[in-house]
Amino acid sequence: MKKLLCSLVLFLSCYCSAQRLPSNVVPDHYNLKFTPDFASNTFAGNETIDVHVLQPTKTIVLDAVEIKFNKVSVTSGGKHLTADVTPNGDKESVTLALSSEVAPGAASIQIEYVGQLNDKLRGMYRSESNNRKYVITQFEAVDARVAFPSFDEPAYKATFDITAVVDNDDTAISNGRIVSDQPGPSGKHTIKFSSTPKMSTYLVALTVGDWKCVSGEQDGIALRVCATPGREEQGKFALEATKAILHYYNQYFAIKYPYGKLDQIAAPDFEAGAMENTATIIYREADLLLDEKTASINAEKNVAGVIAHEMAHQWFGDLVTMKWWNDIWLNEGFATWMSSKPVAAWKPEWKIEEDDVLGTAEALNTDSVKNTRPIRQKAESRTEINSLFDGIAYGKTAAVLRMLESYLGPEEFRKGVNLYLESHKYSNATAEDFWNAMTKATGKPVDKIMPTFVTEPGAPYVAIEAKCENGETVGTLAQRRFYASAKLMQAPADEQEWQIPVCMSEIGGKKSSCDLVTQKQQNFKFKGCGQGVFGNVNGAGFYRYSFDQAVLNLPDFKVQELSEPDQVSIVGDEAALLGAGQEHIQSLMALMKKFSGVESASAVGEIGEQLAYARDFLVTDADRAQFQTWVRDVFKPTMAEVGYATKATDTPDERNLRATLIGVLGDIGEDPDTIEFARKTVQNYMRTGDPGDPTLLGPCFGVAAAHGDAALYDAFLAKLKNASKDPTSYYHYFNSLARFRDPALLKRTMEWALGPDVRNQDLFIMFGVLRNQYGQQMAWDFVREHFNDIVKKAGESLNGAQYAYFAVGVFCDPKHRAEAQEFLNQHAVPGMERVGLEQMERVDQCIEFRQREEPNLASYLAQQGGK
Repeated sequence: MKKLLCSLVLFLSCYCSAQRLPSNVVPDHYNLKFTPDFASNTFAGNETIDVHVLQPTKTIVLDAVEIKFNKVSVTSGGKHLTADVTPNGDKESVTLALSSEVAPGAASIQIEYVGQLNDKLRGMYRSESNNRKYVITQFEAVDARVAFPSFDEPAYKATFDITAVVDNDDTAISNGRIVSDQPGPSGKHTIKFSSTPKMSTYLVALTVGDWKCVSGEQDGIALRVCATPGREEQGKFALEATKAILHYYNQYFAIKYPYGKLDQIAAPDFEAGAMENTATIIYREADLLLDEKTASINAEKNVAGVIAHEMAHQWFGDLVTMKWWNDIWLNEGFATWMSSKPVAAWKPEWKIEEDDVLGTAEALNTDSVKNTRPIRQKAESRTEINSLFDGIAYGKTAAVLRMLESYLGPEEFRKGVNLYLESHKYSNATAEDFWNAMTKATGKPVDKIMPTFVTEPGAPYVAIEAKCENGETVGTLAQRRFYASAKLMQAPADEQEWQIPVCMSEIGGKKSSCDLVTQKQQNFKFKGCGQGVFGNVNGAGFYRYSFDQAVLNLPDFKVQELSEPDQVSIVGDEAALLGAGQEHIQSLMALMKKFSGVESASAVGEIGEQLAYARDFLVTDADRAQFQTWVRDVFKPTMAEVGYATKATDTPDERNLRATLIGVLGDIGEDPDTIEFARKTVQNYMRTGDPGDPTLLGPCFGVAAAHGDAALYDAFLAKLKNASKDPTSYYHYFNSLARFRDPALLKRTMEWALGPDVRNQDLFIMFGVLRNQYGQQMAWDFVREHFNDIVKKAGESLNGAQYAYFAVGVFCDPKHRAEAQEFLNQHAVPGMERVGLEQMERVDQCIEFRQREEPNLASYLAQQGGK
């Protein structure tokens, strides 16, 4: 599942107590029949589960919640036994009590029941668009039990026969192919699907509606991209991306795509970004559909990347599934790591490798707090399980796998992956299964390296000391845990150790060396001497490292001579060392100044993130003008070289660089020329519908909104009503409503978000306002005052009660820290305690950073004289 991270990681489900099912009965096959009724917002379910009884028993426990049981029986050994159904409190399960004992062997459970087509974006729910209703399913992690009584744990794999009885004007899409479509009963038709392979309950899918599709084929696999009527043409880009991605995966994996067909559906309402149900992937519309005339390069990259992520799950997660949710990283981390490969092969001009470096930097930031969690985390309750779908499972795991692949070599790594898949296909696996397969396939100590990153929390820091002796670079590597806090970094190091593949290169030369650091301190040596040692070649390692400041200050040190991935890496690493108190803001500003004229969009984008953070938390009113002048002085020459006008000869990176510079200069540097260009671009788009270069629209909307008035705000709201058919255009207007600076306008956005015009899935806009320094106090007051309304609108899937844990991480002063802690105490959610501690730790880090570096930035700007 592609979770919407950062602001959207808060969308978790309601709390329930832990209880795994007894192991005395296991399922073999489900026969499921669903008959949805839109008039009553219910569905009738008819189910038979073929099971294998392992021990004599008079009770069978099934996962089930929000289901009304009408008739339940068990057949075994020729006996037909009626079952009494007893709910197990808040355990989300029921016990079937039988009048006599069922002997070991084959048996079947027959259930007739009624479920709710809820509006909670969980289980089997209803979605609405164009004044009509649709049936959508979302079962990960523990919501198959909302749609059918089941053994709703990933280790209980079974096969499924699914039938849907739907209105005559509708069709249905499920995991299998349609094998029959018969008229009746009255006003309806009955669609039967082919049997599925063995799979876990959370991967079952069913959608019902008047879907329209574009179709294709790749490597003998039938492909469809489906949407609500009138939007199917916006699936053509996704279809072409799917063909390229599927072909790549069929070449990479020893096991070809095993499911015969692949349907991908754009749902009007969907909690996650997408969900990898076997052979039937469901997406948010914005993550699958786009108008190629108005879509930016980043929008195309997003759609291709999400598709690649979900398709990778067809192997990592569907074919081979983790035994329990504590190893969800075996699904999500693998899919995140894998997703860049087919996209990079299909569109090399997109420079996906730089996105991977940015992903590693983000994961390191996520993992640099004391209250982080290990990749493999114990989880039993619903809340605990859903909290595992975070930046650790996705980003950190992907970054560790990239490091491991770099250490082993791509082909050796591929051998290990294929051995792992072949050994556990149609079954379940654990972390140990993965690293044992990798060790067996490669002969390298993967079983020693991976546990240090998977079972222990935090990220390592590698201190590098080097010198030149007799034409060789020699030195020491020392490791300890890294914290984004000077206070924690100044404390004595603990005993935690990693086995870290560290790849270094000489600055100004071509020599490099890779060492496996297995001790607290060890020596290294490689031939050749440059200006110094660069500690993480191509940003492939999951660790922070020290860099010789004397080298950075050399007049002839040019960041342009670094590879583009290294340019991205060095900015993120130096910013992290600043936060950890290892350096001061003057050093980072001096480094960023050297990027004037650099043409890497990713590197400039990373600098923009650091400057935005400085603007929000370090810049005072007294030095704001000097700060803005400094930003313009550094980046205006690059914009002059690139130019505001897009040229036919521009590469995607040049177009992205121009877009990034618009954001940096217009939003951070307050550059009048850039602001005027953004305004004119947006006005022309609103007037004519011509996007010009679509890649510029996103940042132009943001800059125009940041400097916009009430008239522009009203115009954006009006345009939203007509932009809903194009997700890209819609979210340009939608997201911009959080970027205005007038608190009165931002309050309108908060009020509007709670109204009927904003879908539950889009409540994240409130957090855009909360991050906006101009509206933060108003938004904070609004969230506290209207918290019950937020909870009510969010519902159980988006569980607004957990908004508390992610609302508080934006603050950076003692007053708001105290208010935030009180807010968490008032809205405590069992199972989320660690997340609350982590958010408060981030607030403490920011306060510490601000107190230390705010005067240093003022001093630096004064010395620069604005230059």
